[in-house]
Amino acid sequence: MTDKLTVALLFGGRSSEHSISCATAGGVLAALDRDRYDVIPIGITRDGVFVLEDDNPAKFTLNPDALPEVTDNGSRVRWPDGTGSREFTVVDGTGKPRSLGTVDIVFPILHGPYGEDGTIQGLLELLGLPYVGNGVLASALGMDKHFTKTVFQQAALPVAPWRTITADDWADAPGMAYAAIEDLGLPAFIKPARAGSSVGVSKVSEPEQLADAMRVALAEDSKVLIEAGLAGREVEVGVLQGRPGQPTRASVAGEVVVSGRDFYDFAAKYLDAPGIELVCPAPLSVEELASMQQLAIRAFESIGGAGLARVDFFLTADGWVINEINTLPGFTPISMFPSCWLASGYTYPGLIDELIDVALAHAAHGS
Repeated sequence: MTDKLTVALLFGGRSSEHSISCATAGGVLAALDRDRYDVIPIGITRDGVFVLEDDNPAKFTLNPDALPEVTDNGSRVRWPDGTGSREFTVVDGTGKPRSLGTVDIVFPILHGPYGEDGTIQGLLELLGLPYVGNGVLASALGMDKHFTKTVFQQAALPVAPWRTITADDWADAPGMAYAAIEDLGLPAFIKPARAGSSVGVSKVSEPEQLADAMRVALAEDSKVLIEAGLAGREVEVGVLQGRPGQPTRASVAGEVVVSGRDFYDFAAKYLDAPGIELVCPAPLSVEELASMQQLAIRAFESIGGAGLARVDFFLTADGWVINEINTLPGFTPISMFPSCWLASGYTYPGLIDELIDVALAHAAHGS
């Protein structure tokens, strides 16, 4: 048997999606084949401290009454000293460093700012460490919905009309936001430009609701998108990068069926709130699915994607409209991205193997 690969799993982080990242870690920890991998679980506290976490999937179960969290346990994980080394060390309460071994690949499962946005990817690039997923530029573009939409428009991809309002705009000229909802029409969605998991998102059906929605969004980011509400089905598809020289692939589609809620919000996604049903595979015609998959692959390639993504669409009376791209989609065993690939023939552990194998293949190829 060949030597096992050592995987450093990064999770937690400083964003408001900290607990979702921990829940993803629980799923991945449980699925990684220990006959194939040695795993170093590295948690990042909400204050940005890197600690050696327990290799215990049950610790990170997504419980709506007690969301999982990385806490400061006193340990400190030290990164390699440069590109000449891939050795990680840990300092515990005794103050004496201990080697964690040489890492073959880093698997960052960080959602939101300070992880999904290119920041951790920049650190990994600086140290010359191979890693799973999107690079610095694609991560940064995918995190910022304003620039994502701008790139998609330039690539002739269909997106919902929007306006971007900064915190200064709202403070100095709030009429800009009111003019935006008048131009775009109601209902409209108010979203932080750089947040995920529907954190800080509100649906506005009348002008009187705008001020409160802006307050909620600006609590997450200094830049806010006002998007036209679209009538249509919410359908999502997973994307996987191929090995060097092989094409990008798209999964079957999954549909978010909303009943009794305004939209697919954080509580519905992660806290088992009622009013949402996830249907995978989604009932689509052969032509509809093929068109969606082609658009998803084009969207992925337009931002220079690598590894994986989930692309979210509305199927309207006029056809497909891209809502957004997620460069580190939810990856718990029940999340839409794994569900779409499970319905496409993968197992959950097999999907993790594929992501690692593709990342290593591209690292070896220098791409």
